[in-house]
Amino acid sequence: MTDDQGWAQVGFHGNPYIRTPTLDRLAAESTEFTQFYVEPKCAPTRAALLTGRHGYRSRVVDTYLGRTLLDPAAATLAEVLAAGGYATGIFGKWHLGDNYPLRPMDQGFQESLVHRGGGLGQPAGPPGNTYWDPVLELNGVSQSYEGYSTGIFTDALISFVRANRARPFFGYLATNVPHGPFDVDEEWIEPYRGMGLPERTARVYGMIEEFDQNLNRLLEELDELGLAESTIVVFLTDNGPTQQTFTAGLRGRKGSTHDGGTRVPFLFRWPGTVEAGRKVDRIAAHIDVVPTLLEAAGVPSPDEPFDGVSLWPLLSGSTAEQEWPDRTIYLQNHRSDIPQLNRNASARTQRWKIVQPQGQATAPMPPGATFQLYDMSVDPGETNDLAQEHPELVEEMRRGYHDWFRDVTSGGFEPIRIHLGSPHEPRSTLSRFDWRGEYDDRAREDGLGYWPVVIEEAGQYDFVLRFAGPLPSAGRARLAVGETKAVKDVDAGSASCSFSGIDLEAGPARLEGLVEYGELVRGASFVDVRLVR
Repeated sequence: MTDDQGWAQVGFHGNPYIRTPTLDRLAAESTEFTQFYVEPKCAPTRAALLTGRHGYRSRVVDTYLGRTLLDPAAATLAEVLAAGGYATGIFGKWHLGDNYPLRPMDQGFQESLVHRGGGLGQPAGPPGNTYWDPVLELNGVSQSYEGYSTGIFTDALISFVRANRARPFFGYLATNVPHGPFDVDEEWIEPYRGMGLPERTARVYGMIEEFDQNLNRLLEELDELGLAESTIVVFLTDNGPTQQTFTAGLRGRKGSTHDGGTRVPFLFRWPGTVEAGRKVDRIAAHIDVVPTLLEAAGVPSPDEPFDGVSLWPLLSGSTAEQEWPDRTIYLQNHRSDIPQLNRNASARTQRWKIVQPQGQATAPMPPGATFQLYDMSVDPGETNDLAQEHPELVEEMRRGYHDWFRDVTSGGFEPIRIHLGSPHEPRSTLSRFDWRGEYDDRAREDGLGYWPVVIEEAGQYDFVLRFAGPLPSAGRARLAVGETKAVKDVDAGSASCSFSGIDLEAGPARLEGLVEYGELVRGASFVDVRLVR
């Protein structure tokens, strides 16, 4: 899975600029679902991809500010496959929680090499982290690496495959490219600049081409190890693109519930078992991947029902496309702690689609927003709104969406809590990426927020508050964990403040760390926590 690569940012969908020879070859060797859908944003897609259930069920509603944390009770594909005897590994982007019990190693992945938060260079990771020579988390421990991130993750997956080639394995390669910041070596950017493409497009296309080369290394390794015919390779992306130099006629981009934000490539290769070069036009989605892979692998499904369906009957040819029952796929995502009905949402059947595309960002949905209706069989670009001609169809699909919304939000959205003092994570680092609060601008350097936590063991804890930078003047640092509070003076030029031996009782709490100087109040960028005794 790549990050922010849209339907049209591959050569095999007619893009006249981009060079993706490996993906083009993979498409020729795969069965492709040509109408495959994901959420408009990263983390909700990843939650659905790994659970087979809509992200709202596991309380993943957005991409930051504590809204990405996957409910630890959710059964992931890695957990199910591990129970079935598979080696499991993730390499790249997790984006579903950085602390216990939310890390990939807590959710079924036996081998884990990931970056923190939603991307390299974001406030969850070490300041100054970039695509080159990054600090990554190897099985929960921070470690520095040399090289470009895509190559580092691919190398790790290849090593994982080699180590586990004699047993069943599940390797999840989730690159952070071509997500911003749009940095890659000049050798990959320059050819696209030479075509006269906009600078961001040139960088995005260069990042994708560099990924394509790494994918080629992986596929060659499967060939050399004699594993190609016994290994399923799936390729997809997590949402639409961030720019629209070439769209193949699709409307919208990342964040939109129009097809430009939610329709992505989906390739399924299994040489000798699944037909190469075949295209299936039945609608499908991220929620279908887990049940499909489990049926293909012959691994029993968990007791909890999936929202998705297994596509294996279509892939194996046991069910013809014309015999496949129609269905409705629902998608929704917007900036909020709690999902709101009718905001940036869509419902898609094989022929029809209703979409309400407003309110995706921080601002509330404008009053009076209505659903649009498109006949996708003749209007895949969503250009001709037929809502006025078919009001009864709009109403029928809208009622179906409302029923779906009530169902997937029925579990509530109480914030997921990070556990402190656990033997599974002796030292925890909390970042503003995962904190909660009152305001949507709280991710900024001048933001304020708090962390819902659970103190697993009563005892004395050490805390270090790390600020965004050295203080320009003397100030005062404040720490609050539930009813326990501490204050310390901080000198000008200090970038952190330590609190030692704080006595805490076991149980849920609200953790806050901030610094005051002059007339300003700033939340700590990071809080390091360790149980002392």
